[in-house]
Amino acid sequence: MEEDKVFTSDGSVNIHGRPAFAATSGKWKACSFLLGYEVFERMAFYGVASNLVVYLTTQLHEDTVTSVRNVNNWSGSVWIIPILGAYIADSFLGRFWTFTISSLIYVLGMGLLTAAVSFKSLKPSCENGVCRKATTMQTIFFYSSLYIIALGSGGTKPNISTFGADQFDDFDSKEKRLKDSFFNWWLFSSFTGALFATVGLVYIQENCGWGLGYGIPTIGLLISLIIFYLGTPLYRHKLRNGNSPTGDLIRVFITAFAKRKYELPRNLSGLHELEPQQYLNTGKRQIYHTPNLRQLNMQIVLESRFLDKAAIQKDGENTGTRPPCTVTEVEGAKIMLRLAIIWLATLIPSTIWAQINTLFIKQGTTLDRHIGSSNFQIPAASLGSFVIISMLVSMPIYDKIFVPLMQKRTGHPQGITLLQRLGIGFVFQIIAIGVSYFVEAKRIHIIKMHHILGPKDMVPMSIFWLMPQYVLLGVGDVFNTVAMVEFFYDQSPVEMQSLGTAYFTSALGVGNFLNSFLVTMVDKVTRSNGGKSWIGSNINDSHLDYYYGFLSVLSTINIGAFVWVASKYIYKKEYSREGQEGCFEMKDKT
Repeated sequence: MEEDKVFTSDGSVNIHGRPAFAATSGKWKACSFLLGYEVFERMAFYGVASNLVVYLTTQLHEDTVTSVRNVNNWSGSVWIIPILGAYIADSFLGRFWTFTISSLIYVLGMGLLTAAVSFKSLKPSCENGVCRKATTMQTIFFYSSLYIIALGSGGTKPNISTFGADQFDDFDSKEKRLKDSFFNWWLFSSFTGALFATVGLVYIQENCGWGLGYGIPTIGLLISLIIFYLGTPLYRHKLRNGNSPTGDLIRVFITAFAKRKYELPRNLSGLHELEPQQYLNTGKRQIYHTPNLRQLNMQIVLESRFLDKAAIQKDGENTGTRPPCTVTEVEGAKIMLRLAIIWLATLIPSTIWAQINTLFIKQGTTLDRHIGSSNFQIPAASLGSFVIISMLVSMPIYDKIFVPLMQKRTGHPQGITLLQRLGIGFVFQIIAIGVSYFVEAKRIHIIKMHHILGPKDMVPMSIFWLMPQYVLLGVGDVFNTVAMVEFFYDQSPVEMQSLGTAYFTSALGVGNFLNSFLVTMVDKVTRSNGGKSWIGSNINDSHLDYYYGFLSVLSTINIGAFVWVASKYIYKKEYSREGQEGCFEMKDKT
């Protein structure tokens, strides 16, 4: 028992593989090194993403649809490659070493991108105000740099936040409470880096040079990595059991299909499961069978009955070619399947978020960007700072006012459930895209009044008309982004939490790809038979309001589907050791 007071209770180890000391490792003193990295990493990412559509149209001279598609495809890759990074971490290298290798790739990509926008031989040349299109070699070098960044980010993004959460012992009630606020502060650090990028870096890029605008975050990212590695002696690491959790997940489906004709025993306690002591010895966590099947929807019933067959044990089968899965492995597969259903409902909202770095900015480039009567013009991408500012203002209000108020009303420790928080965020997004529709309709009305025809002609309408939609998205993000990160991490089986975090990033990635697909298809359909494209190269002669209206309809339908799915969701059970070893207490995480 004395050992429990010295070492962590969750089996964490230090960098050398020895048990981690509870008093001198982990917690916020370790996380401070990670939060510093997040500030600089987000500064680097948003320093590229926020103004990329402007660079593609003004420097590489791409048209609107092509530039939007390329930005979405790159952003989609940035957010979907984390699935690969999570798989490598969970199955082979662990979170720390996957992050270490990937972060070096990230810095390499940033360095190459800085070179691509700095050296004359690597970017299009201009003579007498006439700029040539980028050569094939220049285009390949530029996009190769971008996708090297995407590859590096794919290994860091799902592992750094999960690694930060690993610094808190789930079996220690004090540390468990500390971890509850970790994701909020993690997002706060992310917002801080993004704010600097959207306010400072985009201005530097457009007025002082793209090379300097990309070079600053590259150097900052390198410094943050040095700071991160200085904290190595303090970090806690989760032990891997040697098996691939993804492989175990796939084996459940394969085994269930192989046993699809088997009859389930009437007493489900007869399904194959290890003794609780074996889980204690290996550091894994046992998940009990999903209860109350009659209270679940049909999808969950069918999922449970089918997958339960993977745990059917026949005499002598342990020595056969297909040994039965354990109930814990089957329940892990059920959890990931249920998370996938929620994940599907997050894709349409992610397409709305994709507008921030694409069409919203293209709108902004046509509007009056002067502040007062001065000659100073704000970059169109800087309006994205209002998303960040509204997040930074809203987060303390949410944490200090909204949560305590809802705790009194609901009795829930977090005020509302994670899925309720996610749904509220989606509602804010629907309102934001609705406001975008009306603002764009007003912009088009002014264009017609003043007979504006040219793609570069300024519309006599202040860019700050776009501010409400940015603010609404920022407030909504306080609800849905934090909820998505925490929900997919918290609800995943412990051995698959990097993969669970990748659910969040991949939702954003697929949302960007989906927006790229929608933009391309809408452009083709609306321009067919001699029609006018809704998203033409000349957006002063287009109808972005129709596209925003289309997204509003999709989002409204999606929120209905989300509410139905969320109402049927069964939260994961957590088990904590209290008192004597081997005793588990079951708690609902709702």
